Amino acid sequence: MKILPVHLIREADAYTVKHEFIADIDLMERAAGTCAEWLIENIGFDRKIMIFCGSGNNGGDGLAIARLLFLTGYDLQVFNLASPEKMSPSCLINFNRLKENHQKCRICDLSSFSSEGEIVLPEINKQTVVIDAIFGSGLTRQPEGVIARVIDHINASGAVIAAIDVPSGLFCDDTVRISGNPSIINADFTLTFSPPKLAFFFPENDRYIGDWRLLDIGISPKFIDTAEVRNFMIEPGDVSRILKRRNKFAHKGNFGHALLICGSTGKMGAAILAAKACIRSGAGLVTAHVPSSAIAILQTAVPEAMLSIDSDNDLFTDVPDLTAYTAIATGPGIGTKSHTAAALKVLIQQTTIPIIFDADAINIIAENKTWLAFLPKGCIFTPHPGEFERLVGKSGNEFERNEMQRNFSFKNHCYVVLKGAHTAITTPDSRCFFNTTGNPGMATAGSGDVLTGIIAGLMAQGYSSLESSLAGVYIHGLAGDSALLSLGYEALIASDIIANLGKSFQQLYGKL
Repeated sequence: MKILPVHLIREADAYTVKHEFIADIDLMERAAGTCAEWLIENIGFDRKIMIFCGSGNNGGDGLAIARLLFLTGYDLQVFNLASPEKMSPSCLINFNRLKENHQKCRICDLSSFSSEGEIVLPEINKQTVVIDAIFGSGLTRQPEGVIARVIDHINASGAVIAAIDVPSGLFCDDTVRISGNPSIINADFTLTFSPPKLAFFFPENDRYIGDWRLLDIGISPKFIDTAEVRNFMIEPGDVSRILKRRNKFAHKGNFGHALLICGSTGKMGAAILAAKACIRSGAGLVTAHVPSSAIAILQTAVPEAMLSIDSDNDLFTDVPDLTAYTAIATGPGIGTKSHTAAALKVLIQQTTIPIIFDADAINIIAENKTWLAFLPKGCIFTPHPGEFERLVGKSGNEFERNEMQRNFSFKNHCYVVLKGAHTAITTPDSRCFFNTTGNPGMATAGSGDVLTGIIAGLMAQGYSSLESSLAGVYIHGLAGDSALLSLGYEALIASDIIANLGKSFQQLYGKL
């Protein structure tokens, strides 16, 4: 799914209004209806609702939601932060509809809460549900004055907060203008209108967005299909279309041969996890290149894998013949000793196919950045944030880091899989794909080794670097979500992700 910047969201709304021959107020009614439906399903009738509305179309959404909830029987109160003469046309229409048709609905101008010229904000108790409809996605500057006080007051109340489209005070496309201690709604839920906003995929905004739900309000698919964007959200259908069904007469030679250079003394578990995940991801043959001390360990733990034995007892120090392999991955558990670094340099010089770099392999390259010029096109880096910082550099915020990630992919003709809650995959043409599967239980030792094995297993079968990255991160997260259902967050370990890979593939093939 495409992620549209704010200016294209505005154009999409206008295009929908023009080409579907509906009025702007009718599109607002669609938005309000989808929000009201979600709220009715999730808020008990015993809860009081307070709706804070601004002067623009987001405020109009809030007023329309108030009307629909009032009709359903909720005890609610509406607080307008702007007088009618300052409202947008559609906002004013919904203000009048609410006022004229539902006289018993309490509509309050915040200026009425005054004492000796000072604005006194309404009391909000913890049992109240607050609906934030102050600003939408078109924010141009940080909130200040009375509106900032209202936002801070709502945040301090302890009430459950549901933001409409975007938490008020949050910028959708950048953080450049945010400074100091900004007033931004800290929502528990954000009911956002499809397509999603870029800001929702960055961890620094989690405290503001909370649990976000994507609601379809019927924006023209024709406009979205033709819109040129560089950000995307990975959906199940995207991955289902990538996967290839197997021919009845296929044999293991049809599904490639993966080489995993992994493990060192004390870190053989990483090699085991990567090899098992690679095999479970469909590679026809898997060879693990490991130190000589690991022979018994690997052949016992992963009997399906073949071994390539390093001349060193403890480390990766020499490169095997690479001619037989259709995918190569390195890094899990290899360490950063000088002999290992030297061997990694030889690997880069000798290979003609893309390499998947993870963990210690990334750390070694971070200390030897001149090697980047010699990489084959299409290599994949799978860093966590710390490894990324060592490789690419520090950033001031998530938006800046995302730009640095894009630039690194562009400059080095590679793919970067930056791991996190919404793993971000950047491409040599500066696109970025955000993953939507996975959970906090996967923040556990070995999870990254499993991802490396999955991506290597897919590449071995002939999937491209982009296809392997997209499908790899999605399937990895989907398997973790399956494991979560039976184990919970704390008990989930990396091996559980591997155990659920088959279920994840079956689920995705079922969507073809």
